[in-house]
Amino acid sequence: MSFGCSTNTAKDFNNSQAMKSIYFAGGCFWGTEHFFGMIKGVVSTEVGYANSRVSNPTYKQVCSGNTGAVETVEVVYDKSVISLEELINLYFKTIYPLSINRQGGDVGTQYRTGIYYVDDIDSYVIARCINNLATTLNAKPAIEVLPLSSFYKAEDYHQDYLAKNPGGYCHIDPSLFRIAREYQSSTKNDSVNK
Repeated sequence: MSFGCSTNTAKDFNNSQAMKSIYFAGGCFWGTEHFFGMIKGVVSTEVGYANSRVSNPTYKQVCSGNTGAVETVEVVYDKSVISLEELINLYFKTIYPLSINRQGGDVGTQYRTGIYYVDDIDSYVIARCINNLATTLNAKPAIEVLPLSSFYKAEDYHQDYLAKNPGGYCHIDPSLFRIAREYQSSTKNDSVNK
């Protein structure tokens, strides 16, 4: 099933620089980081805890459910190489969008799905993508969309976990890693996104 948003209608009026950041929560952050780290145009990834009510929470605190934090991946990307719409469409492939506080075997509020933005203009792009997904699914996706209020880097052992631990636990279908690695953006040389 293909769903998502069109990549030919959005303009980034707000930021003329090529590097942008967006934050994706898709269950356990290990697989989400590994997936996005393979995509051409993604400059860097970092796992952490978004929108926590507690400053600098630890993994143990986040797992308690008392911080309000969600396991999230900061994705820094070059918008001249890949668009936000394309990243969102790829993200949709890695999650079950109707699941509440659960992806794969991971259960709890810290495993909810969400997209967190730092540029207000991105909220319109995200909303369009979510609306298109809802139409395709004929149901409201359980994907939280909010401005990023905080992001605290996770402990070092969580960073690049699957690269350091091949065969480690991941809820994402391994065939999607090949899709990420081989993905060719249509954004390159697209004047709308420059």
